Amino acid sequence: MKKSWLTVLVVLIFLGFLALAFGLAFWSQRPAQIQRQTVLELAFDRAYPEHLPFQPLTAGLFEPVPTLRSVVEALDRAAADERVVGIVAKVGAPPMGLGSAQELRDAVLRFRQSGKPAIAWAETLGEFRPGNVAVYLASAFDTIYLQPSGDVTLTGLLYEAPFYRGLLDKLDIEPSLERRYEYKGAPNSYTETSFTAPQREALQRLADSHFSQIVAGIAEARGLPPEEVRRASERGPLLGREAVDAGLVDELAYRDAVYAELEERFEDPELVSLSRYSRPESPLGWAAVRSGRGRKVALIYGVGAVMLGESDYDPLLGGQSMGSDTVARAFRDAVEDDDVEAILFRVSSPGGSYVASDTIWREVNRAREAGKPVVVSMGNVAASGGYFVSMAADAIVAQPATVTGSIGVYAGKLVTRGMWAKAGISFDDVRTGERAAIWSGNHPYDAGDRDRLDASLDRIYDDFTAKVAEGRSLTRDEVHEVARGRIWTGEDALERGLVDELGGFAVALRRVREEIGADEDQKLDLQTFPGPRSPFELLREGRWIGARAAAARRLIEAARPVAVLARELGLLEERPGVLRLQVPGFDAEGR
Repeated sequence: MKKSWLTVLVVLIFLGFLALAFGLAFWSQRPAQIQRQTVLELAFDRAYPEHLPFQPLTAGLFEPVPTLRSVVEALDRAAADERVVGIVAKVGAPPMGLGSAQELRDAVLRFRQSGKPAIAWAETLGEFRPGNVAVYLASAFDTIYLQPSGDVTLTGLLYEAPFYRGLLDKLDIEPSLERRYEYKGAPNSYTETSFTAPQREALQRLADSHFSQIVAGIAEARGLPPEEVRRASERGPLLGREAVDAGLVDELAYRDAVYAELEERFEDPELVSLSRYSRPESPLGWAAVRSGRGRKVALIYGVGAVMLGESDYDPLLGGQSMGSDTVARAFRDAVEDDDVEAILFRVSSPGGSYVASDTIWREVNRAREAGKPVVVSMGNVAASGGYFVSMAADAIVAQPATVTGSIGVYAGKLVTRGMWAKAGISFDDVRTGERAAIWSGNHPYDAGDRDRLDASLDRIYDDFTAKVAEGRSLTRDEVHEVARGRIWTGEDALERGLVDELGGFAVALRRVREEIGADEDQKLDLQTFPGPRSPFELLREGRWIGARAAAARRLIEAARPVAVLARELGLLEERPGVLRLQVPGFDAEGR
């Protein structure tokens, strides 16, 4: 009896904490009371995530976090809001991709078209670190203030990559990797000690295109010839006064002076943070996802590495994955919803599993066959598998800086038997067939193994390029010419027929309107798929408990190899088992 009452008490306490977490989360998402003479405060010294999937493990524990889209939508709404008279932003040098910076920059430029002032201030635009993207982003504002002690580190772009071949040689690890074709640069980190000629060619073009976009944007916004901007970068980093003289910033001033000027200019304005104005997404997953009651459009996110199974999010490291089960189900749900007229698919992914990518590609096609047009909006990167899931859409919109393409494939393994032998560890095995050891790191590929690997890579590349040709209305020869594993910026991809238009969310939504024949004044009801679950659905599905169990399981599985090795080395005491089966590589769980 005491145990049953204790169980009830624990459940009640848990439900109480649950209700408190949800209540705090909803309270934190309440919009601010916007007054007239409101100036919105922005923080452009940080990176904004593309999407925050539902995370029951951390729901209610963290403050709501604005996403890139919520910031862009808030700026567009503020431009038409008569109560908002201007914006002021702190700009820094966050770890933000150029594609994301272009999304924010375009939103600021649209805001300025309303005739309202946009003011930027910075403590520094790069302190002993690159500030190219920060200067580019700041240039979208009509006035830029820089703290007197700050610098402007517009110094040009450096793209560098590590190569591990020397380390692998010292460890006696043999990289055995194959690719299709020469521009597929990922294996080079393990097989080479420096860039191959094709990899250098592709990366140099990427850097040149990106920096040309930065220079052109700054030059146009600041009223400078592009040559002057390039010369300023050659002299960088520029000290504060040098940056003013070069026309890259307007005035040197501390934050208090900037805000004092705001008080005078707007006659005692009401300062409201953009996060309060925009009602950002929270870990609970209940964002203000609707753009307005109107024609329903499904918004589906494909963020992170493409993998089989469910999409995942690591709240500790901030990493995301695009799970084929999750994304495919979202497409099916959108197709089955009779009110959904079109699908906006936001993709930001470096690629991953071929099979998972193909699963999502199939659902994109099925949506189109069902009469639901699909428009892809690309983020910082949509390459390899990220391009695979995009290529069947009715329209693809990419930022000029989006890294896309990489139509190719690589696979293989690291042969580690030499390393283990140096450590005094040897392996033996039994097998049931000639191909049984094909995936083992203890065995190099034999002729038959390599034949099977080559057949697989050829099949994947042929399938990839055939589907690109079909989706982009190109010939196979035309696709091969721009494929071979090569990456392109969105700007270059547009010239080669891999994307349809340059821009961000705003352009993608215009393409959606065109696909469904909606006028500019018709509202769109933009809803995320899959939709969020209610607290009771989550409890019924066991996702709260399941998420915590999954986290504990991952921790245990990560520690398992260390524990097994310690036991085998005799570092852990263990009672001898009289009746015990020990088969190398096969434990009691059958793995």
